[in-house]
Amino acid sequence: MLTMNRLIGHTLILIMLYSIANYVLADGHIQKFSDCSDCPDMVIVKPGTFVMGFDGGVNSERYEGPVRTVSIKQSYALGVTEVTNLQYTNFINSTGYISGDTCAVWDGKTWNHMEGKDWRDPGYGRPPMDNEPVACITWLDAKAYVSWLSKQTGYNYRLPTEAEWEYASRARRVGIYAWGDDPNVGCIEGNIYDASGSSDPRNYKHEGNQVDCDDGYNIVAPVASLEANEFGLYDMIGNVWEWVEDCYIVPIPLSPVDGSAVQVPGSCDQRAVKGGAWSSSLTWQRPTFRGRDPEDRISHIFGFRVARDITGN
Repeated sequence: MLTMNRLIGHTLILIMLYSIANYVLADGHIQKFSDCSDCPDMVIVKPGTFVMGFDGGVNSERYEGPVRTVSIKQSYALGVTEVTNLQYTNFINSTGYISGDTCAVWDGKTWNHMEGKDWRDPGYGRPPMDNEPVACITWLDAKAYVSWLSKQTGYNYRLPTEAEWEYASRARRVGIYAWGDDPNVGCIEGNIYDASGSSDPRNYKHEGNQVDCDDGYNIVAPVASLEANEFGLYDMIGNVWEWVEDCYIVPIPLSPVDGSAVQVPGSCDQRAVKGGAWSSSLTWQRPTFRGRDPEDRISHIFGFRVARDITGN
């Protein structure tokens, strides 16, 4: 009995030390943690006020405006990276969940929903790597993952709201792009449509939209291959599109302005996706750009990252 009590005591001490270690300051002002050994690494995003949206200009039909001031008053946590293939595999193995299939793959000319293409084989012409972002993920798949993660950890994991995502993508910077106004420095922190990507037939061949830089990846890149933004987040722009919680409606309502998600009564026809992908036009990789797709849309350029509620500021 004494030995068992000591074992329990040592276990509790280790759990406490692990928890404390998770919440120490890292990288200076950046606070990171992980709730379990297989959980995504998270960054605590502090409250702040920013100008959200964009009025006019190219693709204004996507209703990026009206521009509005949003004040996020509560800290929240956001995944340091997009959810990886390995992390998603752990979810599938734990739950037996049946993920979406017949993924849409771009062949250089058109989109084809292909039998046998799913997150295990997203149509890269090679097996996906464990540390690459999981792709061929629907909004429903992403919601199933965060629900499982919440049950595993006892914390409220969820998808980020569109406002939370845009705020974190900008990381208190201003400009047309997340990093400023010069598109040709985007390769520093984004796997975007560049010199490497423009030579690959799986990209869209957007005339005039190739940036004058090279991130070194012609298709998807392992997460955190490039530099993090000022909040310590990787791949907020490019790599894969990221589902968010919001229902996509037009025009954008003037409220909420507290960072919460735009929702509608009843069912939602389309959900917002953000950030663009390795194959996307530069226009689509602005933080204000709003992709919109049905909840069951499945494509080899669609993935997600997780958010988590934080108590206190």
